[in-house]
Amino acid sequence: MSAVWIDDAAATPAAPGSTAKIERETHKLEKRLCREVGRAIGDYNMIEEGDKVMVCVSGGKDSYGLLDILIKLKARAPIHFDLVAVNLDQKQPGFPEEVLPAYLKQVGVPFHIEEQDTYSIVKRVIPEGKTTCGLCSRLRRGILYRVADELGATKVALGHHRDDMLQTFFLNMFFAAKLKSMPPKLVSDDGRHVVIRPLAYVPEKDLIRWAQHRQFPIIPCTLCGSQENLQRKQVGEMLREWEKKFPGRIENMFSALQNVAPSHLLDGTLHDFKGLKATGVADEDGDKAFDPPELPPLAPSSAMPALQVVRISS
Repeated sequence: MSAVWIDDAAATPAAPGSTAKIERETHKLEKRLCREVGRAIGDYNMIEEGDKVMVCVSGGKDSYGLLDILIKLKARAPIHFDLVAVNLDQKQPGFPEEVLPAYLKQVGVPFHIEEQDTYSIVKRVIPEGKTTCGLCSRLRRGILYRVADELGATKVALGHHRDDMLQTFFLNMFFAAKLKSMPPKLVSDDGRHVVIRPLAYVPEKDLIRWAQHRQFPIIPCTLCGSQENLQRKQVGEMLREWEKKFPGRIENMFSALQNVAPSHLLDGTLHDFKGLKATGVADEDGDKAFDPPELPPLAPSSAMPALQVVRISS
């Protein structure tokens, strides 16, 4: 299935001429985005025959990119599925309510604009100066699930990308004492909705470049006056700094989220440590934790700085 989803040949070919290099790089970027989204869909069976996928479009680069790539994949997918774009107009002062309808009409995708004044609720409940993102997110999620029911959507697609997942992993580890990230696919708390994140394998830098190329009409998410959670911002800066100084580290960390060994961690709910007994049968995975890990040699310029302590304020 995933091999058919990942059809590089369907991307628009590069045009010759004086701008050939730019066109070639854009062509490669489009192929990569389609390939990575298709790979995630195939790996986690995110979209199935006959699905109606509700794509949540906020007006940011990530949701624009998600919708754009899904439209491209729909044209050549090995199965039939439908798309409907949904935006929640939360009535923040200054929200340009005409931007998204105009864009969605232009690209020709069915869409629904849901108008709900969650802005007033958040401002009434959250004290001045405190971040509003948490409550805003919970209210938005509940409304979008209701809209999914009303539209008959079988999947709800969100625009979180690879870097969002890594940031969430570190936020949970640093501040919530949990090894937990954003899953690529989940069932909602009420058990009625399947939520998917087709951008799970896509790095943010590619979405930034794609948004610039496609000239999406970006709507800022700070219209409510709230700044993004400071902890998430600083974790994001930490990851970008690591990517710059230590190429390949981000990819390795993300791969680690897909390569978990519960028997070599400490969670007794995932592995029966209390019930372990000698069996007399050799187990090649039994005591490998005592062996030094087989790590590639460090480059001369990246010896001990890899172990630097990053201070993150709360």
